[in-house]
Amino acid sequence: MPPDRAGDDAQRWLNQARRDIEDAKFNVEGGRYSVGCFLAQQAGEKIVTSYLYFRGADDVWGHSLSDLCEDAMAFDPGFDALKATAALLDKYFEMTRYPTGLPGGIPADAFDESDGVRAVQIANEVLDFTVPRME
Repeated sequence: MPPDRAGDDAQRWLNQARRDIEDAKFNVEGGRYSVGCFLAQQAGEKIVTSYLYFRGADDVWGHSLSDLCEDAMAFDPGFDALKATAALLDKYFEMTRYPTGLPGGIPADAFDESDGVRAVQIANEVLDFTVPRME
């Protein structure tokens, strides 16, 4: 992929990630904690995906922040420091959306304000860590 295309793709992913963080915060403030947690996970995923495209990766796939940080470590070993924190968002990929992901009840009842606030905080930490590495 030519560098300008890689940069365009990276910027698109980053722009959507920033919007996902805003939407996550909006949902958490509105009491929609499971949705806010899911959107925070999506933001983290898109931020690291953006970085990988920025660095010229041809094929970025997967939803696990842990795995995506591992991929990013090939370009910047510093992602090892982010991995443990970012991976906390991984639990929000399925459990926040599907009733079958929980032993009982539904996602809307399983997550609370502290979950949502922490998820948004982690997404912002991923953003703050990654963006300077793309400048």
